[in-house]
Amino acid sequence: MTNAHRLLAATAGATGALAARALLVRALRLKLGSDIAKLNTGDYRPLLNGYADDAVLVFNDGRHRWAGEHRGRAAIERFLQDFTAAGLQGELSELHIAGPPWALTMMARFDDRATGPDGEELYRNRVAILVRTRWGKIVRHEDFYEDTARIEELDRRLSELGIAPVGEREPVAV
Repeated sequence: MTNAHRLLAATAGATGALAARALLVRALRLKLGSDIAKLNTGDYRPLLNGYADDAVLVFNDGRHRWAGEHRGRAAIERFLQDFTAAGLQGELSELHIAGPPWALTMMARFDDRATGPDGEELYRNRVAILVRTRWGKIVRHEDFYEDTARIEELDRRLSELGIAPVGEREPVAV
């Protein structure tokens, strides 16, 4: 094989790998976009199905219903039930991935908001999300909020509106 043929083969291989990676990002954006659209209507199950049985969702500490670690699908389901019961809605605006498909690390920007029964905006925030996967299932999910005080204020307002947390649990320190 000549050097020109080797260069051509290497270029073709690199181009194929980049194209496959771009398709993976596109497929993930479509899947997550669909799951978030359903979450915004109150159906959290498609998103929950993306978590491994032993997954951990880490949320910032504080005096609110979402604080701490949520270990296992049952705990994550309660978290998502509280999310939808609060009327929270979100939008994925960026997605970045690293690693092989069987052990991906994803970084995303997620903007969330909630409105009250009268249409008044109760809450708005920006979130950086770090997700680690194993064979296509989320095993660790961490949220990093622009302003964590807004979450406590939302929880206080929800309590005033009579929207109680779905299930009682002991918060676990992170």
